[in-house]
Amino acid sequence: MADMKTAAYICRGCGIGERVDAAQMAKIAEKEGKMNLVRSHEFLCSASGVQMIRDDIEKESVTHAVIAACSRRAKTEAFHFPAIALSRASIREGVIWSQPDTPEARETTQEMADDLVRMACAEVKKMKVPAGNPDVGRNKRILVVGGGVSGMTAAVEAAKAGYEVVLVEKEARLGGWAAKLWKRVPYREPYRDPADTGIDKLAAQVQSDKRIKVHLNSTIARTGGAPGRFTVEVATESGAVAAEEVGAIIQASGFTLYDATRLTEFGYGRSPNIVDQAGLEKLAREAAAKGEPIRRPSDGGEVKTVAFVQCAGQRDATGRHLPYCSGFCCNTSIKQALYFKDANPAVDTVVIYTDLRTPGNGEDFYRSAQAKGVVFTKGKVLSVEPTDKTLTVRFQDLILNEDTAIENVDLVVLATGQVPNSGVNIDLPPEEQEKLEVKPVSILNLAYRQGKDLPQLKWGFADSHFICFPYETRRTGIYAAGPVRRPMDIAQAIEDATGAALKAIQAVENAELGRAAHPRSGDLSFPIVRLEGCTQCKRCTVECPFGAIDEDEKRYPVFNESRCRRCGTCMGACPVRVISFENYSVDTVGSQIKAVDVPDEFSEKPRILVLACENDAYPALDMAGMRRLTYSPFVRVIPVRCLGSVNTIWITDALNSGYDGVMLMGCRHGEDYQCHFVKGSELASYRMGNIDDTLKQLALETERVATYEVAITDIERVPQLINDYAAKIKEIGLSPLKGFG
Repeated sequence: MADMKTAAYICRGCGIGERVDAAQMAKIAEKEGKMNLVRSHEFLCSASGVQMIRDDIEKESVTHAVIAACSRRAKTEAFHFPAIALSRASIREGVIWSQPDTPEARETTQEMADDLVRMACAEVKKMKVPAGNPDVGRNKRILVVGGGVSGMTAAVEAAKAGYEVVLVEKEARLGGWAAKLWKRVPYREPYRDPADTGIDKLAAQVQSDKRIKVHLNSTIARTGGAPGRFTVEVATESGAVAAEEVGAIIQASGFTLYDATRLTEFGYGRSPNIVDQAGLEKLAREAAAKGEPIRRPSDGGEVKTVAFVQCAGQRDATGRHLPYCSGFCCNTSIKQALYFKDANPAVDTVVIYTDLRTPGNGEDFYRSAQAKGVVFTKGKVLSVEPTDKTLTVRFQDLILNEDTAIENVDLVVLATGQVPNSGVNIDLPPEEQEKLEVKPVSILNLAYRQGKDLPQLKWGFADSHFICFPYETRRTGIYAAGPVRRPMDIAQAIEDATGAALKAIQAVENAELGRAAHPRSGDLSFPIVRLEGCTQCKRCTVECPFGAIDEDEKRYPVFNESRCRRCGTCMGACPVRVISFENYSVDTVGSQIKAVDVPDEFSEKPRILVLACENDAYPALDMAGMRRLTYSPFVRVIPVRCLGSVNTIWITDALNSGYDGVMLMGCRHGEDYQCHFVKGSELASYRMGNIDDTLKQLALETERVATYEVAITDIERVPQLINDYAAKIKEIGLSPLKGFG
């Protein structure tokens, strides 16, 4: 690049100058790194240090800079120079804090620091300042699909923030399940009595807000486009289709109750006096409208005894019913028991449970019910048997460990669970889908190569990690909220919807600026492909976790940059290496690997390459350094966006260059994944599983490449992994390829 001007800045602060020779690092940057300018400073992040860099950018026309100081995760505001390409060498956390301060360690500590400077100089010269995606979307309207509590809350919160909202509801009125309730579980102190739902007030707020446009009796016929420029076709019952353009989407399509007719052991369908929780809410509303107590459905008789069966068709290990807990059911049964107790304290109410779970109210609601005479029995219901006008509930008493029964029960209420209305993209084989209680119907009708709806977890919930990235889905700019994401009650759904609205707002603002969404929010880079070298293998289109790549009529990949999360999985997948990012590429990492000074076979100093995920493993290494946990001085760490971005050429280049081992550290994958890019770590594990053939071709031991799952909390484990691996390399010996690189 003709107009490139490079500079390296060496910091001596935070003890760096006392532990390593800053002058030697500066010399390496100048002689080996061939930096045009090299400067050293006693405290680079100070006002004078930052100003020195700014002056060089302005007066010396510096375009590419290396900062050898602290971790790239530290001092990000001080070292924010968006107009230039910037590489950071972690001398503080990655060297002096991770190595013992002893005379014996001084030589290897200096070697680490010198190599990191070499690597940073090599990397920055392969980088470009991202120009940003020119094909940006500027529409800031937000589409909410679903008019229940979650959907209406998301709409109201987005409107409060000043954004226009389009709300689509398939029914003729707003409210969803909450509109069918008589009362709701209390959501504030003193958590004593059932509360009004407030659903009518919320619906009126939605319909009166000028920023919210409501489509009732409507569904989504098609969704195309990308963040900032989604095009949506809204179909009504009459057959008319309205076109809407929006910038982000919130799917709040709610749930369907588990089909109680499957609960044959509980007699549902054999007697009208056996109802599910929704059935009891209907009875309660009808009774309240008449000003009467709840009566026995079969004959209108007085209800003297009512039994609540918890976990009906839930937490089932047999595979017949739902395997999970829906969370809201225990509090709902307590609420419904109080319908009877508050109307007539003489009514016997028994809640039969295995584990009582009352989230959100600190058990105060449960204690209130106890005080009013509701009986809670720890047991497992075996059967519900209709007799003349009443019922017999047989159960195993889990306290006394004996079978018992409650006779002459007038009403049995089954606490069934939530089945999400997620759409058709459930990750189950067709024969398993046939067993689903709620047959999938497409919600979003996405015009995406990867399917019509959001990817789903095993049991149909929209794939959205509850710890690392709530509301986020694998479709950029589309967020999940409420029970479609996980089972929850009204209070949780309101909180969930508010969070989803904020994420949607962030998405439309980032889209306008051409920036990436979570987790690389603000990144202006996007994938660039050299189609003339493409072999049309389709690996990038298949492996992209976010549906960002389609294919044209000639089967070449077509990148939708606005959907891209910048994980680099496509780059790692490409066998001919024609996909790259301006600031992250096969060359930026490859040049770092080759820049390391690999000792010869006589030095007895191995070199181990560590490719560490920037979201978990690299922060864990930083925090290990902060705790002064030491690890082998023979590792050279390169942070990668995701293990999914790791191209096997890096492994081959490292081994051919004489590295003695390669460690890949990524997030946990599988059903309980923690990968911020969902599939990246899993794909890397699969690819590395095939690396054995390469190792055999090179006559190398398979142990020379190892993959580890590392969480951000593995602060003590990561140094131990490194030390154990270094010991393994010592055991099997140095690479026979040294001297041939």
